[in-house]
Amino acid sequence: MPNLMPKLSSESCRKARLSRDPRFDGKFFIGVLTTGIFCRPICPAVAPKEKNVRYFDSAVSASIAGLRPCLRCRPDSAPQSSAWKGTQTTIERALSLIESGILSGSDAIGIEALVDKLGITSRYLRKLFTDNFGTSPKKYAQFRDLMFAKQLLHQTHLSITQVAFASGFNSVRRFNESFKETLKLTPSDLRKQSKSSVSQCGAPALEGIALSLFLAYRPPFNWAKQMAFYKVRMVESMEWSKGEETYSRSFQIYQSKGYFEATHHKDRNGFKVNIHLSSSDDLASLKDIINQIRSVLDLDADMVQIEAVVSSVSSVSFVKDSIITGLRLPGTWSVFEAGCRAVLGQQVSIIQATQLLNKLVNAYGETINVSGKCITLFPTPQVIANASLDELKMPGARKAALTALGQYVSENPDGNTEDWLSIKGIGPWTVAYAKMRGLSDPNILLCSDLVVKKRVLKLYENQTLEVEPKINRENTQVALLDVDYQVLTQQLAKQVSPWGSYLTFQLWNLE
Repeated sequence: MPNLMPKLSSESCRKARLSRDPRFDGKFFIGVLTTGIFCRPICPAVAPKEKNVRYFDSAVSASIAGLRPCLRCRPDSAPQSSAWKGTQTTIERALSLIESGILSGSDAIGIEALVDKLGITSRYLRKLFTDNFGTSPKKYAQFRDLMFAKQLLHQTHLSITQVAFASGFNSVRRFNESFKETLKLTPSDLRKQSKSSVSQCGAPALEGIALSLFLAYRPPFNWAKQMAFYKVRMVESMEWSKGEETYSRSFQIYQSKGYFEATHHKDRNGFKVNIHLSSSDDLASLKDIINQIRSVLDLDADMVQIEAVVSSVSSVSFVKDSIITGLRLPGTWSVFEAGCRAVLGQQVSIIQATQLLNKLVNAYGETINVSGKCITLFPTPQVIANASLDELKMPGARKAALTALGQYVSENPDGNTEDWLSIKGIGPWTVAYAKMRGLSDPNILLCSDLVVKKRVLKLYENQTLEVEPKINRENTQVALLDVDYQVLTQQLAKQVSPWGSYLTFQLWNLE
């Protein structure tokens, strides 16, 4: 049984598992040959002898090797690993589509349709998956579905039938067979073993469905900064907080509607997330909802790697202590919402933009009752396209840009965000902001932002003074006037890639 660890050495894995370092959670898995199970690096069980373990870069690789997931540390709950990102664009796109459920459920497409989307042959796709995971794309997708089902069985009171359909299986019989074949026990057996630990929040609500999950991340995580960012920009009835640890908001994805409450547990490196759905039919979208919550909270970022890159850029100098550890990307629910926020924020303060946003949502957002709570959903593109926007006290040109954006997105729901530039009143800053917060694009250095520009030039000035201390401040200031800011930021973007968005947030938070 070979080690399948392309990024970390066996010695690094050994040190990480013996120290139970949570920064490596989800980045590799430990196969214990004597017990036939595989675990996360943070597993609380007694550490096995090194001669009895093998290391794997993914849970699917461990499963293919004949190992079953540990019932104590639950590999299904580990943060997702992005170790493969940046190495092969094609497999990154394929994994993104598969993990979104494109090969699962009643609307699943076949492999031929998938390769058409990717622009490659089915033979090449199979080779990519065999080389990287030791299995086929279809089996990889099935394994991901089963691990998601395992998480629901462990952590919720959803029935086995509900879990099967929420996980992308069209047949309970097929679900049971696949579960037993791959994970070495039946769903009912697993449910019995984990019954005592299931949260009561997972019980069916009087209206719709309510369930509770624990979503892990790899530290560090600066939740105080992220929560502060949310609070300044909150929309009444659409977003709310409870103390300093809980952030909540409403959502709509496809036809599914509801809200989630995410409570930070620093000691456990994760969030307890209560999800409330308006109908049991919404369970078909549960996987997408959870993935989007992870994206909104930026739970899958490897901050150790990101901060190493951000702090090492040479075009401008960060003082060592000025890097804010654990600063992540606070996302919005959709790229359309992020686009609307950006349009409303053009040439006004954050407070003014938030006031306009509240008026927009309260005037045009749908209000529904879910689990006894009255919530407001962000307006749909179709509604904004036909809105008068009389409630908003802002220039007519920006109103026109907002309605045009709604029109474009309603007609092109899967359109490229870059195509928004064809809309009058929407420029590069608006599109970049929407991609950064709405698509969780990690590589957006928002160079045209005035705050970013001011702070980049300030860092450049500090670096110039340090490198050439004999130049007096007056001469240095004159030299700064001659700096080609576009060239400077192009160099900076290249050096910080693919983590430009994280540098943007560092600059926004720089004192």
